[in-house]
Amino acid sequence: ARDANSQEILFQYEQFYDAENGNSLVLTIDSTIQYYVERGLEDMIARYGATGGATGIVMDVNTGALLAIASSPSYDLNSPWEIYDSLLQQQLTVEDGGDSSVSLGDLQLKQWRNKAVNDTYEPGSTYKILTLAAALEEGVVTTNSHFNCTGSVIVDGWEMKCSRRTGHGDQDLATATANSCNPAFINIGLSVGTDVYYQYMKSFGLFEVTGVDLQGEAVGVAASEKNFKPIDLASYAFGQNFTVTPLQLIAAQAACVNGGYLYTPYVVEQLLDDNGNVISQHDATPVRQVISEETSAIVREILEGVVANGTGRNGQVAGYRIGGKTGTADQGKTGNVVVSFLCFAPADDPQIIMLLTLDTPARDTGTYVSGGNMVAPTASSIMADILPYLGFLPQYSEEELASMDSTVPYVIGMSEADAAAKLSEYGFTKYRVIGDGEHVTDQTPVGGAIVPASAEIILYMGAEKSTELCTVPDLTGLTAVQINKKLTEAGLIMKLTGASGDTSAIKAISQSHEPGTQVEAGTVITVQMGQSSTTAD
Repeated sequence: ARDANSQEILFQYEQFYDAENGNSLVLTIDSTIQYYVERGLEDMIARYGATGGATGIVMDVNTGALLAIASSPSYDLNSPWEIYDSLLQQQLTVEDGGDSSVSLGDLQLKQWRNKAVNDTYEPGSTYKILTLAAALEEGVVTTNSHFNCTGSVIVDGWEMKCSRRTGHGDQDLATATANSCNPAFINIGLSVGTDVYYQYMKSFGLFEVTGVDLQGEAVGVAASEKNFKPIDLASYAFGQNFTVTPLQLIAAQAACVNGGYLYTPYVVEQLLDDNGNVISQHDATPVRQVISEETSAIVREILEGVVANGTGRNGQVAGYRIGGKTGTADQGKTGNVVVSFLCFAPADDPQIIMLLTLDTPARDTGTYVSGGNMVAPTASSIMADILPYLGFLPQYSEEELASMDSTVPYVIGMSEADAAAKLSEYGFTKYRVIGDGEHVTDQTPVGGAIVPASAEIILYMGAEKSTELCTVPDLTGLTAVQINKKLTEAGLIMKLTGASGDTSAIKAISQSHEPGTQVEAGTVITVQMGQSSTTAD
């Protein structure tokens, strides 16, 4: 308040309050899991590109607590105005006239957005989980139901094609899901009916915000209830022609596998005063139960089969039961494609669920564009880190046990017989002798090294150990047998991760050391295995 001369008038319209200490937030975000997800997104984008960015969400299926929520492109918190992402930097090119081809402001907004919350997309086949759950709950399909796929199906005069143009033939429900067969899911959706199906979409929370305690949550676009026709249902049944946010989708997917309960995703667990007293605690009461526990158990079992034998095979993690679903979706008329993978573990009693998306990957990487080929291997790597970190103990098969890591014993100075016995005691059954001395004078790998138990240990009996470096061969596209032969010949040790099985279709899709790299003899080369597909999922 001021007088006519602009002098302050004391004690008018003013109140003074003593300063008080602020409150603290206890978040659900786990910095370690957040790191694993962000690193995974970086690796995936480096390998396949993503002009539209990528997202990663890890959530507690039984509470809705967000353990990690990552979005790419990102930015440096210390310099938020600078274009941080390399893909965005490439767009900030200056033309001859001095004008940027893309506005700096537009690029800043792109990197500031949390795509998992603020952006929507057509989900594609990861959404089929919801169609499966609704149809099972309504009793219009059972695990004994069969579907004949000829490669396409006609609905209201529109031909809708399967990713396998020749068709999948006769399939039961689990096989149709493992194959991600569009015609089968179109028929499954139509059997539910437009009115009932629309109500399930409502119950799964797809037409409203989730209520997450983050800013700017978006809502997808879908047909109105009164205009929802069979042709719409046919498209929606396999995840096309409507949009959702990644957060909306994972909340609904969690309800399909956790016993049927829809939870509100959240990041604030507690509010504390300056003395550490709890002012408020998040209430993790479910919003509603959408499907029964019995239906949810069937969904879990079928989705475990997708990872064990279907399009999600590249999402396998040794020692763990994983359920999941792949997705590849055209984004309307833009020509862009979003590939994705949803997975949860343990499959029989889910505790965590993860959804990864990759928006518009490059088409010249040599990898067929699909969620199973591009995203599932990254999900496998992330889950392989998260599950042991959270304390979930692996249960290995005999084949997996044979290739587990073990510590190489120190055997220098021993006779060959004693060294062989010591190696066997530590789980190593293969060794090779170089030289004809009476005692071990050197060994590869050295004592104390941690390598797969399937590795061949080299014992030098009087012979001099070579100091020459070994050249890492290119292993891409090779089978496990071929990889082992190449690495053994190069003096290196093989460690396989990712998809497993006897099929020759499972081949190397990446390796820990670039081809041509010079490394010491006995270096462990980790190879990510996967099954390449030439059809979308």
